[in-house]
Amino acid sequence: MKATTYTATCLCVLTLATSTALAQTALTATNAPPKTPPWDLSASAGLTLTRGNSQTLLGVANFLGTKKWDQNEIDLGADAAYGSTTDQKTDVTTKNADSLHGFAQYNRLFTERLFGYLRLEGLHDGVANIDYRLQVNPGAGYYLIKNTNTTFRVEIGPGYVYEQDRVTQGTGTNATTVVEHQSYISLRLAERYDQKLNAHAKLWESVEILPQVDKFSNYFITAEFGIETAITKKLSQKTYLQDYYRSEPTAPKKNDLRLVAAIAYKF
Repeated sequence: MKATTYTATCLCVLTLATSTALAQTALTATNAPPKTPPWDLSASAGLTLTRGNSQTLLGVANFLGTKKWDQNEIDLGADAAYGSTTDQKTDVTTKNADSLHGFAQYNRLFTERLFGYLRLEGLHDGVANIDYRLQVNPGAGYYLIKNTNTTFRVEIGPGYVYEQDRVTQGTGTNATTVVEHQSYISLRLAERYDQKLNAHAKLWESVEILPQVDKFSNYFITAEFGIETAITKKLSQKTYLQDYYRSEPTAPKKNDLRLVAAIAYKF
């Protein structure tokens, strides 16, 4: 009888200890801070080749990353393009695309829709004779629309631009290339619209205008419109149109237009 009582007492103590440990574990899990959402990362690439009567090459690549948590938002992006055309008679190759671009933007939400931001951006465009252009843009933005399937935001703020260009002076055999530097204070006006059409497709568009504050006739505009359609859970097809306009270009033309079709992979 004593052995049975002792065994029962031990079982009760063991059960109580186990219950207490499980309760403490559950309480710890409940009070643990929520995990930070992971990055949303994707990379895309496209390639066009022609051979025969014409010989051309155009390759594009793009990387995007976004992260949102609490009152914070981060957007990262980088894209590159290279293209060339070879004259079949002279066998001379001419570059028609040579660009590298990247940006990083951090948004801090003050309310559900109002936020402040800091944006850093860099560009190299060999065809447009831009060795490099660096931009720093602080400012404020507001979500005019913000729900599960649709977002539309506007942004405004000052900025600083520093640029190195190659300018051709003279014509023919007397032509020379001069390296020029310029820096100025700019104003940045931007908007972006994102629309989820369904579970497999979405579209977006964005426009950005940056005029020189003390010389509004000097400005550039970048615009993009695109649509993405899912192929599998990880793969999708992207088609987008990019337009770049500069009022005082260092290249012969003010406007550069690019239509891109690419395959994207989501990490």
